[in-house]
Parts: sequence; C-alpha cells; structure tokens
Amino acid sequence: MFSRYKIIILFILFPLVFSSCYTFRRTGYWQEQRPNLPEYERRAFEDYRLRVNDEIVFRLLTSDPEMSRIHGDGNVNMMNIAMNSHRIASDGTIDVPFIHRIPIEGLTLREATAVLQGHFREIVPDAVVRMSIRNRTFTVIGDVGTGVFPVYKDRLNIFQALALAGDLQLTGDRQRVTILRETDDGIQRMEFDIRPRSVIGSEFYYIFPNDIIYVRRLPASFFMPTNYAGFVGLINSTLTLFSTILIYTQLSNN
Repeated sequence: MFSRYKIIILFILFPLVFSSCYTFRRTGYWQEQRPNLPEYERRAFEDYRLRVNDEIVFRLLTSDPEMSRIHGDGNVNMMNIAMNSHRIASDGTIDVPFIHRIPIEGLTLREATAVLQGHFREIVPDAVVRMSIRNRTFTVIGDVGTGVFPVYKDRLNIFQALALAGDLQLTGDRQRVTILRETDDGIQRMEFDIRPRSVIGSEFYYIFPNDIIYVRRLPASFFMPTNYAGFVGLINSTLTLFSTILIYTQLSNN
C-alpha cells in the first residue's frame, strides 16, 4: 500500500518539477531559431499615417511679420516656442487661417508638412513649416506595467515600449503578446511570440501612435515560483500535503 502511494506522489511531482521553472527558453528575448519558435519575415518600415482626431502642431517660419504674428499666437507653447495646434476633423482636414480646410488624413507627417508648406508658400514664398503630432501615445495593459506612454521617438520598437512600462512580469505569456492597431479597415489584432530574434524588423517590431499592447498571464503561472526558494517551498508543501493524506489514509484503514 505504501509503495503505491509513493509511486502516485512521484508521478505528480515529476511533471511539477520540470514545468515549474522560469527558464531562458520560456522568458528570454532574442533567442536563436529552433523548432518550437516561430520565424517571422522582415517587413520594411512604413511611416505612420495621420488619422482623424490626431492633433498636429506646426510652426510657421517666415520673414513676413504679419503671418508670423497670426500663426505665432497658437494654442500650444513648448519651450517658449509658440505653435498652432489643430485636431484632424471627421472629414480628414485641418482648418488653418487664410487657407481653411486642408486634407491631411492618410498622409505621413512628412507628406502633410509638404502640403501645408505648399499652401503657405502661395501666400508668402519663403514660408517654412515644422510639424509634429502632439497626442502620440500607446497603451500597455495585462501582466506588465500598465499605463499610457508617449511615442517619444520615430520608430519606437516593441522592446523600448515594454521597457517604458517596466518590462513583462515573469508570469507574462511571451508566446502570445497582442497588439491592437487602428487601421482604415478597423481594429487589427496582431498576436505574436516575442521571444525569437526574428521578431526584430518584423511587422510586430514597431509601435505606432494609439497602439494597445496586451500581455496575458500564463495559465500555469500559479504553479510557477519566481525563484529557487519559492520552488523548494512548493515542493516541500506538496510533499507535506501528500504525506498528511497518506498518514490519514493509513490511520483510517487501521
């Protein structure tokens, strides 16, 4: 009878021992290609295209004092530089004094700057426009630091974005990281494994304004201690539990 219970305990502990550790294969980034890892194709970077409700700010540089005065009295002041702030309306345009509605939805920031500068140069030939997006943020939720963070640079990548949020928890499921992205066809859901090195330069690598990054918790994380002491404690608790059950069963049979 006792031997049979020992065999049962061993069968329970065996998978527990080999499934309850956070190994490099389970949590490490930039891993070399192997059979259990997906391999992603490289994808050329595509600049973000402006969308409705994006708020753009621009600065007009010109020798014309009147135009400088009109377009210098903007709504935003950054580092003592006056700028005009405009939200892209539902029809995809911004309303600028003397020029009125200019369609810029779907354009890159560089393209939109050239369009606006072209309109200003019809009025003042030496006009130069500097434009940026004011409300460039992304959101992180799940088993990772949660919050809304700025897209502080062009070509912000997934690792830099997660670093801003404090990186994934050990219990975060690195095999199923999800990005929700607004597109012209609706919300695009992209799920990927962040561990392989091939994620660098793939379609999942760069983060755009308004992206939502979601990291779910590993289903088996309840049984996975985060350090060696926790692992030993888990084994000890399991042995104590089954020893108690075994003793109670033997006493009951007697």
